Amino acid sequence: MYRIFSPNATDQSSVVPSQSTWIFNSLRFNSMAYVSMGEAHRRITDYLNRFSDAVFSQDAASLKLLFSFSSNSHSLLSLADALNVFQDANRLIKQSDKYSQFGEIIVPLFRSLQNYRIGNLVDAYNAFEKSSHAFLQEFRNWESAWALEALYAIAYEIRVLAERADRELAANGKSPEKLKAAGSFLMKVFGVLAGKGAKRVGALYVTCQLFKIYFKLGTVHLCRSVIRSIDTARIFDFEEFPKRDKVTYMYYTGRLEVFNENFPDADKKLSYALTHCNPRSESNIRMILKYLIPVKLSIGILPKESLLEKYNLVEYSNVVLALKRGDLRLLRHALQEHEDRFLRSGVYLVLEKLELQVFQRLFKKIYIIQKQKDPSKAHQMKLEVIVKALTWLEMDMDVDEVECIVAILIHKNLVKGYFAHKSKVVVLSKQDPFPKLNGRPVNS
Repeated sequence: MYRIFSPNATDQSSVVPSQSTWIFNSLRFNSMAYVSMGEAHRRITDYLNRFSDAVFSQDAASLKLLFSFSSNSHSLLSLADALNVFQDANRLIKQSDKYSQFGEIIVPLFRSLQNYRIGNLVDAYNAFEKSSHAFLQEFRNWESAWALEALYAIAYEIRVLAERADRELAANGKSPEKLKAAGSFLMKVFGVLAGKGAKRVGALYVTCQLFKIYFKLGTVHLCRSVIRSIDTARIFDFEEFPKRDKVTYMYYTGRLEVFNENFPDADKKLSYALTHCNPRSESNIRMILKYLIPVKLSIGILPKESLLEKYNLVEYSNVVLALKRGDLRLLRHALQEHEDRFLRSGVYLVLEKLELQVFQRLFKKIYIIQKQKDPSKAHQMKLEVIVKALTWLEMDMDVDEVECIVAILIHKNLVKGYFAHKSKVVVLSKQDPFPKLNGRPVNS
C-alpha cells in the first residue's frame, strides 16, 4: 500500500505542489476503485468490532493501535479508503447498541482519519482533538487504569498531528495554533492523571509530551508548573514511573537547568538520563550528550575525543582542544564555525562562557614556562607578558583589558593571587595558584 503522507519524500513531485496534489489524488481514487461497497462495509465493521471488543475486554494494547495514525498502518489506511467509499458509517454506528455508546469517540475519529488520508492535516487535527476529548471523558469515568497505553497513544498522536497541522497553516500563510491547543488538551489529561490511584503512573508520560510542546513553542517557562506538581506532590513517587518516562523527564528538566545555568543540577539530571538510557539507542544518547557535554565542560570535565567521534558530536572537538591548549582564538573560531548549531541547541552562551577557563589555562602555561626559566620569579606574572601571548594568538588586547580579565579570574577563584598595580604584575599564590574546578561551576 502506498503512503499519501510522506514527510521525507525527495522525489521531483514534492517540489511542484499542484502536480504533487494531482498525483496523490489520482493514486487515492485509483486505490478506492478497487474497494467494493461490500468490502468497504466489512472493513468498517471490522474496525468497530475491534474497538468495542478492546474496550469490553480492557485490551489497551489493541485499542492503542486503533488511534495510531502516524504509524501509517495498512489497516488504518485501508479503513480510510473504505470510509470514502461507504459514506454511511455514522448511521452504521448509531443503529448498533454495541457501537453507538462509543459514537462520540469514533465518529470524529473516522472524520480525522479520512482527512489525514488525503493530507488535510488541519481538519484531521480538529476532528482528532474532538475524539480525544470524548475518549478522555470515558477514561475519567473508568475506575481502573487499564486504558493508559491507549491514552498514551492519543497524547502522542495529538502532538504529532498538531505539529503537522501547524506546518500546513504556516504554508498557507495562516497563524499556527494547533500545537498550543494540543498543549491545552494535554494539561487536561495531566489533571485527570495527577490524582490518587493507579492512573497517576501515566502523569509522567503526559508531562514529557507537554515538555516537547513547550520546547517546540519556545514557552519553556510553562514547564515549571508541571514540574512542581511532579516534584512536590506527595502522591508521586518518582521511582514508580516507567524507566522510559523517567529518562525523558530528566532529559528535559536537565535542559531547563542548562538554560538557567544551574550546572550542578543539570549535570545530575542529564547524567541520570544518560545512565538509564537504552544503550542501544544511539540517537537518544547523542541528544543527551549534546547538552551534557557543555555542562561537563562548564564544571571542568573534558570528554574524550573517541566519545565525540562515536556519537558524531565533533562540533565540540575544537572547543575541548581550545580548553586544553588555552587557545582563545581556537575557541572563538569553533563557536563561530558551529554558531547556528549551538544557537539552535541553546548552548551557545554556555560555551561562550568557557573563555574564562581558556584564559586560566593560558595563564597557567605562561606560569609553567616562567617557572622553567626562573623558579624564584615564576609567581610574578607581568601583564605585558600575557598581552604578548594573546598577540601571538592574534587576540588584540591591551594591558587594561588583561588586568580586567585577571581580576575576574581571581574573583571567580580560577586564579589565586593579587595585583601589584604600580608594577602591572599579578602576584600568584605559591600554593595551588590555578585551582581545579573538580566538578564545580565557575561562578561558585
